[in-house]
Amino acid sequence: MAFPLPRPQAPQLPQHLIRTIDCQQGAVRAVRFNADGNYLLSCGSDKSLKLWSVSRGTLLKTYSGHGYEVLDADSSYDNSLICSCSSDKTVILWDVATGQVTRKLRGHAGKVNCVQFNEEATVMLSGSIDGTVRCWDTRSRRYEPIQVLDEARDSISSIKVAQHELLTGCVDGRVRRYDLRMGQLHVDFISSPITCVCFSQDGQCTLSSSLDSTVRLLDKSTGEMLGEYTGHKMKGYKLDCCLSNKDTHVLSCSEDGHVYCWDLVEGSLTLKLPVGKAVVQSLSFHPTETRLLTAMEGRVQVWEAEPEVIEEEGMAT
Repeated sequence: MAFPLPRPQAPQLPQHLIRTIDCQQGAVRAVRFNADGNYLLSCGSDKSLKLWSVSRGTLLKTYSGHGYEVLDADSSYDNSLICSCSSDKTVILWDVATGQVTRKLRGHAGKVNCVQFNEEATVMLSGSIDGTVRCWDTRSRRYEPIQVLDEARDSISSIKVAQHELLTGCVDGRVRRYDLRMGQLHVDFISSPITCVCFSQDGQCTLSSSLDSTVRLLDKSTGEMLGEYTGHKMKGYKLDCCLSNKDTHVLSCSEDGHVYCWDLVEGSLTLKLPVGKAVVQSLSFHPTETRLLTAMEGRVQVWEAEPEVIEEEGMAT
């Protein structure tokens, strides 16, 4: 007699607040996991960048060198380098261990909204309000970019790199995907200014959020719309969206103090995570585990699927 197989468990979502970190760096503009998810970076309006332990919530290092608020940051795959960008029009390459500025790159004509390493951290890519993406060689001493992508007609709000592809979101309402190996540019038009873009984990789709309070999932190769996710509020702020680590759910910040989480396939709202009373400015999903970071005002919240178990010490006899 054959028994029916047990139903697969529904993927869990990070809905338990494990800790809140008071960053003490003004408003936190962006929060990012590092490559392995053990550390987080917080970008402050007080011109500082801070590195924290996720498990303990302790401050490990403060990086000071920007002249204005820090807007985005990324860490290299081996955790030896950090890149950050700022309203001061610069991109900085940091040595993680010493906290020293390795390179300070000027070239953008306005504030730099987003920055990311390529996979090997040999190139930094930065997107600016000046409508350009600049590619910087991290290993040479040159202070000019190795390439400038200037197809955008407005501010670049978000960039993501995956292998030989570069994805950019722009206020002109276009998602541009550059195939750097083939030298091709693919453009998808979304009628509203774009705040954030990312690739799905399997590399088949792109996700973009825009100021019409909609997150859209597109087929990467055809541009076909696979899903639309609504219910949150995104009208006037540059807020993040992302996919969960297994591509099961779509997540977005919202101006109403929540993170909205939808089932990727069904499009239904699975979780409305109450973060606080203000705008959820930024979020970051752990690369391999069910763990989420959110940023609101001057604090970062760490969320997990299970509540934290506090081990009680045995009583001394």
